[in-house]
Amino acid sequence: MYFPNAISEAGLAKITFKIFAVFAVSLLALSACSRKNDDSETKDSAASGENAIVTVASAVSAASEGSSAHPIATKVYWGDTHLHTWDSPDAFAAGATLGPEEALRFAMGEEIESTTGLKARLDRPLDFLVIADHAIALGLTREIARGNERLLQDPRVAEWNRMMNSGPEGQRMAARELIDGHTEGTNPAALSDLSIVVPIMSSVWRARGELVDRYNAPGTFTALHGYEFTPTPNGDNLHRVVIFRDGADKTNAILPFTSAQSEDPKDLWRSLAAYEDATGGKVLAIPHNPNLSNGHMFAFTDFEGAAIDADYASERARWEPLVEATQIKGDSESHPLLSPNDEFAAFGDAGWEDGNLTKSITVTKEIHGGNYIREALKRGLAIEGETGVNPFKLGMIGSTDSHTALATADEDNFYGKFILDEPSADRATTRIPLGADDNRIGWQYLASGYAAVWASENTREAIFDAMMRKEVYATTGPRIQLRFFGGWDYEPGDADGADIAKAGYAGGIPMGANLPAGGDGAPTFLVSALKDPEGANLDRVQIVKGWINADGDLQEKVFDVSWAGERTVGPDGKLPPVGDTVNLERATYSNDIGAATLKTAWVDPAFDADVASFYYVRVLEIPTPRWTAFDVARFGAEMPEGAILKHQERAYSSPIWYTPLGAQ
Repeated sequence: MYFPNAISEAGLAKITFKIFAVFAVSLLALSACSRKNDDSETKDSAASGENAIVTVASAVSAASEGSSAHPIATKVYWGDTHLHTWDSPDAFAAGATLGPEEALRFAMGEEIESTTGLKARLDRPLDFLVIADHAIALGLTREIARGNERLLQDPRVAEWNRMMNSGPEGQRMAARELIDGHTEGTNPAALSDLSIVVPIMSSVWRARGELVDRYNAPGTFTALHGYEFTPTPNGDNLHRVVIFRDGADKTNAILPFTSAQSEDPKDLWRSLAAYEDATGGKVLAIPHNPNLSNGHMFAFTDFEGAAIDADYASERARWEPLVEATQIKGDSESHPLLSPNDEFAAFGDAGWEDGNLTKSITVTKEIHGGNYIREALKRGLAIEGETGVNPFKLGMIGSTDSHTALATADEDNFYGKFILDEPSADRATTRIPLGADDNRIGWQYLASGYAAVWASENTREAIFDAMMRKEVYATTGPRIQLRFFGGWDYEPGDADGADIAKAGYAGGIPMGANLPAGGDGAPTFLVSALKDPEGANLDRVQIVKGWINADGDLQEKVFDVSWAGERTVGPDGKLPPVGDTVNLERATYSNDIGAATLKTAWVDPAFDADVASFYYVRVLEIPTPRWTAFDVARFGAEMPEGAILKHQERAYSSPIWYTPLGAQ
């Protein structure tokens, strides 16, 4: 194991232990905290960090300058980059009994018995999976339940052991006490004893590494190493999923960086840089649930409140190329308060829009500006105008955040967030244990989402590299096949050909890239959307544009660019609804409306070559039953007032950015 330097007792005393364990101490990562007390080391580290940023930024810039820099991605691969097992303390404390091996087998299409005894299987296996258990307290709750002798020397921990082994109710009560102790800072000192907790985490992390490598099957199934960095200051969600390109020969050289060491993402990034420097490996981080961040995820300031400068923007852009746009705890694309002219902006907001993760605050429109991705993309343009660097140049993916070890995002096969949310007649009315007693209700969970990756092959290297270049997109579950290209020389017929990708790569750049300036007239965007082969037809394809006007105001507009049927855009600029075939009593729908395929070559009618902008695609399905409707049909479940029973599922592409000449 790689230890760049040892941490002193004085340095250790400066770490604020805000959660019930500080076991996950990667001394490699802890060196980032120690460096704050060593000026010379800070300068050396900063220099190496700047070099890494310049190197990668140059590569990304080169890849954005023309189609020749882009590998030809021939296939879309489906996966979940955010799955928890019993090694996550909250999952285990809630009663989960499935571990990483069951999670991998399930993702590969095997039938698994869930914690509640149900037979579970994916109709269609996934192509890749990241098990992203919380770094904080990794494996510790299981060790309490097993009866670790040193932990149980503390009487409170011994009592938790007794409760955890008394049955599900005792396990939940112990979990509640652990969470309360974390919130109040009153958990036993044994849970902060590095001599106890570091060996526990090391054992879990090493065993995980060997297991993930064993299940990785290049060309068939990709198992990626990862973990979740989970800072939640004052209940604000600032979480990131960390994903490695490498095998256990490199990842086992470190231990995950935890929010007990620092809640500042800059310290996480330093730990990632240290990992790459020490091992020659590659790693990235993906923020999730910005919708619950109290406006901090995409603020104009850094964690400490300082205005974002070029150094911070470069570092963030280097380590965080993507954002998780949709998952079980809500959708983060946009919000009606921010996009009042977008009639589809409210998707997945119910229950999640009115507070941070723990509902310790009530949000406002101003706060929401830092919570949602569309606004973040616009803010990125503004920051780039001030600093020369865009910190929010983000591609979009979806993932589940399931804590059952079961990666499900299908409405008719949804196994929920925790084991209490596995299929049953009453799960829609279950209170969600995320803070305040009046917190969210079970029906507000989304059966969402999945990550779609365009790559040349199903390997760790190809999947990771596609994420780095942002040739990825998000869906709320359906396996919609989406292509998006931008260029100056496309012909209208290029969208209608048998191989839109051939024309797309030859004449321009794919989603996630920067459109080179200097073309004649306005750029053309090629879009191709194919329905999920086993799912609903498509309603429409939209292109969302964001820019800054001459007065410096952030602007957006949603264009309907291709749609099913004979509808026409009205005087108000709106396309009429596609219709609705949903039968709520039976939880069915019909593909008598909508289209199987929608394609177009679209030219921005208001393009200004002097204005920085971005464009991304949103694809909407026809209305379909939500998982709540399936529960009514299957179990006779009674839904609370206001419960949503149908919706329009969707896909979000990564954006294409345009930067004017002279501003690049």
